[in-house]
Amino acid sequence: MRYEGKIYRPPSEADSYILQATIGCSWNHCTYCDMYRDKEYRVRDLEATMEDLRAAATGYRGRIDKVFVADGDALGMPMEHWRPILAEAAERIPGLRRVSCYATAKNILERSEAELRELREAGLSLLYIGPESGDDVTLKRIAKGSTHAEHVEAAQRVHAVGMKISVIVLLGVGGTERSNEHAEGTGDLITAMDPEFLGALTTTVVPTTPLATLSARGRFELPTVPEMLGELRTIVDRARPTNALFRTNHASNYLPLGGRLPVDRERIVSTIDAALSGAIRLRPEWSRGL
Repeated sequence: MRYEGKIYRPPSEADSYILQATIGCSWNHCTYCDMYRDKEYRVRDLEATMEDLRAAATGYRGRIDKVFVADGDALGMPMEHWRPILAEAAERIPGLRRVSCYATAKNILERSEAELRELREAGLSLLYIGPESGDDVTLKRIAKGSTHAEHVEAAQRVHAVGMKISVIVLLGVGGTERSNEHAEGTGDLITAMDPEFLGALTTTVVPTTPLATLSARGRFELPTVPEMLGELRTIVDRARPTNALFRTNHASNYLPLGGRLPVDRERIVSTIDAALSGAIRLRPEWSRGL
C-alpha cells in the first residue's frame, strides 16, 4: 500500500487495514503532539485512495474485516470522498464489520445530523475522539480547539445517529499545576460523553513540540509517575459511563489495565492502589514508547 509519512492508528486497530484518505491533521495545533507536524494537511486524491482500497480488497481478500481511515481527523473529509470510499469498502470487502477514523469535536459539530446519519448508514460506525482532558483550563492550554461542553455535544450528536465512540485521555497533560482539576474534569467528561470504549495514555514531552518549549522555560512540569497514577485512579473512580470497555494498553503507559466500567471499577482501582504501594511492578522506562 502507498503511505505518505508516518502512519498512526489506535491500538485496537492493529489488525485493521489502514486506508490513508487524508494527509496530516486539519487542526494540528495541540501543544503536546508531533504526530503530523511534518505534514501539510490535505485530502488525498480520491482516485489514488480508491486504487489503494481496491488493491487491498483484492490482495487481502478474506483477511480484512476492519478498515481504519487515516490520517489525523479523517471525519473532516468532504462527503464527496466519504460516499465512494464507504460504498467501495462495503461492496469489495465481504464480512466488513467496522469502518472507523479519528475525529475531533470540531469536525463532528461542523457536520449536519443528516450527514452524520448518512455516514453511519453507509458503514462508518466508530469514531476515536481525543479530548485528552475534561478541564477547560487545560484544554485551552494544550490548544485542543474545543471545550468540555463542545466535546459532550459532539458525543451526543454521534450517539444520536447510532455511531459508537472511543474516548482517549492523557494522564499528566494538565501538568503539576492542574493535576487534580484535570483528573476530576476528565472523569466528569467521560460520564457526560458516555463512550463505548475508553483509553488512557501517558503524556510524553516530545522534543520540538510547544509543550517541550514550555517545559524548557519552566512553564510546564510533568507530574511524577505516582501522581499520574493518582490521576488515573481519580478518573476511574469518578467516571460513570453506562458500559465502557477500558484499556491502558498503549505503550506510553506505566500500568497496563483492562476491564469494563462501571462493573470492574473496584478491581481496577484496587490494582492502581497496589501499584502505588509498590506491590505491582510498573513498566520500565526503556520499554515505554509512543
